[in-house]
Amino acid sequence: MLIDSHCHLDAGEFDPDRQDVIARARTAGVMHQVVPATHAAAWPDQRDVCASAPGLHAAYGLHPTFLEHHQPEHLEALGTWIERERPVAVGECGLDHFVEGLDRDTQRRYFEGQLQLAHAHDLPVIVHARHAVEETIALLRRFDGLHGVVHSFGGSPEQAQQLWKIGFMIGLGGPLTYDRARRLHRVAAVIPIEQLLLETDAPDQPDSDHRGQRNEPARLIRVRDVVAQLRGMSPDEVAAQTTRNAKALFSIA
Repeated sequence: MLIDSHCHLDAGEFDPDRQDVIARARTAGVMHQVVPATHAAAWPDQRDVCASAPGLHAAYGLHPTFLEHHQPEHLEALGTWIERERPVAVGECGLDHFVEGLDRDTQRRYFEGQLQLAHAHDLPVIVHARHAVEETIALLRRFDGLHGVVHSFGGSPEQAQQLWKIGFMIGLGGPLTYDRARRLHRVAAVIPIEQLLLETDAPDQPDSDHRGQRNEPARLIRVRDVVAQLRGMSPDEVAAQTTRNAKALFSIA
């Protein structure tokens, strides 16, 4: 069994064939998907999608690249959703210093507010940290006992080690499968296997065999196989341990 620890299954790209996508995932052995949020207006539809089939687990949050959709009162609303809906995590939230035009101070305020909520509710946090790993680590250090995952990790093995020491896993997906991703290959090879989660970030970040196509959770097996090759493990061993990791982090039965 595999768990896709980060899959935007509520995205509009899946509206025409969402149930078929889920069926293909189950056939491939991907039995659970964690579905993170982007902005408050999308939470109701996301909740409905996660209720539409077994094995779909919602996380609610405010994504940094959707900054224009966020309002300060959405943080209070997020607290209400957490209490009522009992998500498996808070997120997707974080910092993005790659996309131009995103005010960094505003990003930071929303991120800190969501870290406070995750800490208060003892929930893991799903972190987006694009070109902002060092600042992200510094913020996470301020919250003792906080735990979670930095998804689509793009940092160094040394940064991964820092995250492990403060209770954070890392998520690796399609970018790992490209030959040019040498730093990611080193990360996947040397981090503790107990720190690793597999993800697709579907419909985005397809693997190298599906470049330019819509990604989907069934393709998680390609990520599993590359991790196994890099670590000298069997695919079954990688699947078993990363599934244990995801179940423990997100309290998935």
